Amino acid sequence: MSQHDTATSADATRRGGRLHGKCALITGGGGGIGAATADVFCAEGASVMLVDASEDGLARTAAALRAAHPRAHVLTCVADVSDADRARQAVAQAVKGLGGLDILVNNAAMRNYDALADVTPAAWQAMVAVNLVGPSNYITAALPALRASGKGSVVTVSSCYAVTGRKGMGLYDTTKAGLLAMTRTLACEEAAHGVRANALCPGSTLTGFHLGRAQASGKSVELLKTQRQDTSMLGRWASPEEIAWPILWLASDEASFITGATLMVDGGLSAM
Repeated sequence: MSQHDTATSADATRRGGRLHGKCALITGGGGGIGAATADVFCAEGASVMLVDASEDGLARTAAALRAAHPRAHVLTCVADVSDADRARQAVAQAVKGLGGLDILVNNAAMRNYDALADVTPAAWQAMVAVNLVGPSNYITAALPALRASGKGSVVTVSSCYAVTGRKGMGLYDTTKAGLLAMTRTLACEEAAHGVRANALCPGSTLTGFHLGRAQASGKSVELLKTQRQDTSMLGRWASPEEIAWPILWLASDEASFITGATLMVDGGLSAM
């Protein structure tokens, strides 16, 4: 790298360009943590491809990003992450439309609220298809481009409950724990190719999903905000942006010596 290139890179970073020139694909980008991550990435100079099963969610998020970041390059792809063919198509679209791929954020997930004693095989298969096979689909499809980047980064969004027990979400928590093992193995396998892999475990995060679920049950937003005081040392929900910033850091070159790691972003729950 020449002195001019070094100065240009430093200038971009000072302007808020920690991802200057980087191209990222974010699954579950239609709302919540995925949308917040896309917003932070665009603010830091990245071009982004958003993948989500919700066409409406993608349209809203893309419109908001383009309004907030007029210079940002934002693409969208409607896809169920459990579909391996669509994963390959989404990655190919990102590589062609953005000019490459440097970052993959595996964020899409589904939930199930059944006790383990009541779970059916079909429910297990549906959960695994999205929460474990889905990230695997995008990793497999993206690896050639991430290797070609020379500084590829995979950030997979797990959950604080991958390492902490609770009642009523055994399927979800089991798949999220599996992502931690997948991340460690991926880091071991891809280090020689210049690709880092890390996982992030959010705590209770107040997203549109939770707001919608509360409203559907007749619960007020004010009451909802008081109901996670015992699930973190900080006694509150996280905002989606509070999860997006650590994702940004793991994805960026600032974390260039970090791979195979699990970062707890849970307000201290795992230490309680």
